[in-house]
Amino acid sequence: MSGGRAGVPFGGHSFPYAPGTLRPSVDPAAADRRVLEHYRLWKGHFVRPRGDGSCAVYAPDAAYPYVAEAQGYGMVISALMAGADPDARDVFDGLLRYVLAHPSAGHPDLHAAQQDEAGRDVGGANSATDGDLDIAYALLLADRRWGGGYRARAVRRIDAIRETALPAAGGPIKLGDWSSGHFDEVSRTSDWMPAHFRAFRAATGDPRWGEALDTHLSLAGDLQQVYAPDTGLLPDFVVDTGSDPKPAPGQVLESEHDGDHHWNACRVPWRIGTDAAVSGDARARAVAGRMGRWMCAATHGDPGRIRCGYRLDGAAYGEGAAGAFVAPFAVAAMAGGGGQEWLDALWEWMAASPPVPGRYYSASVQLQAMLVVSHNWWPPSAPGVESGGVGRGFP
Repeated sequence: MSGGRAGVPFGGHSFPYAPGTLRPSVDPAAADRRVLEHYRLWKGHFVRPRGDGSCAVYAPDAAYPYVAEAQGYGMVISALMAGADPDARDVFDGLLRYVLAHPSAGHPDLHAAQQDEAGRDVGGANSATDGDLDIAYALLLADRRWGGGYRARAVRRIDAIRETALPAAGGPIKLGDWSSGHFDEVSRTSDWMPAHFRAFRAATGDPRWGEALDTHLSLAGDLQQVYAPDTGLLPDFVVDTGSDPKPAPGQVLESEHDGDHHWNACRVPWRIGTDAAVSGDARARAVAGRMGRWMCAATHGDPGRIRCGYRLDGAAYGEGAAGAFVAPFAVAAMAGGGGQEWLDALWEWMAASPPVPGRYYSASVQLQAMLVVSHNWWPPSAPGVESGGVGRGFP
């Protein structure tokens, strides 16, 4: 049903991770089968046709049923799973149609962050940086997979993110195209995606993305040293980004836990750990390794003891383990964040925790972490990943 060629077969493990990057002790083929099982469940639970040739990732546990981060996750996942799912390109194109049908009110090349059950834009109809970062990255993956018109769309979105979310004077990325006034100096740490910034620099040649890469990795390390020297944990939100970056002092955007390692920052070990595994950057390895080693020690090597929320000093306040908090530490473990035994325990926990219908967020984060940990992740510039060249383009 899906046209074009999948450049690498799923399970090919053809992209070499950085030297020293660990992998689970389990048989690689068995790990691939478990990832595929989780993907099929994730797709069945959350990818919904919209009746107009589009589809969207349904997020029952988000503020609204359709949110930008979900569509970005879906596009990245479907591009990476194309070697295993013959319908993956149809899913990708359906998600892209949905995204293009909901442009941000702040910039036509960005995505409106929230829609209700009927597909109506709600909550201001502006962008959310994390969603557009993943959408742009996924378009680069699609260009590498299938060719067609994806690259031009990716570059337009990358340029729009740079224009609206990268501060001209430097500093970490903004929350969206709506950030101004008080929010002009607030950044969400889960938007710090160094592997994406590398891909954007390679795709556009724009040095601003290289500067962003350096800014975010340096700031992550600085925040760890000053505010979490024992744990390495980062907060959901950072304030005063233009002068004296620091964890949010209580509620800034979402909750009283905006300055804690909460339901946004739980993604940081995955995001920075992925860059460490793929690029081998010593800064990314240090950031991911520091928080991973602390979590291994704090839980005595038992992933089931990871809580859903921590103060930066390590005091736990959240409920029991969830995929969104556990799985990212498996990616950090690959880069020196706890060692082989800890990585194996985290993999076993993930393998025994399949997606469930009501928890899109944990399922989506965990599935992407499993793709990285099983060595099925590859960047858009990966050698040996063919473009589809000829064949259909996106209509």
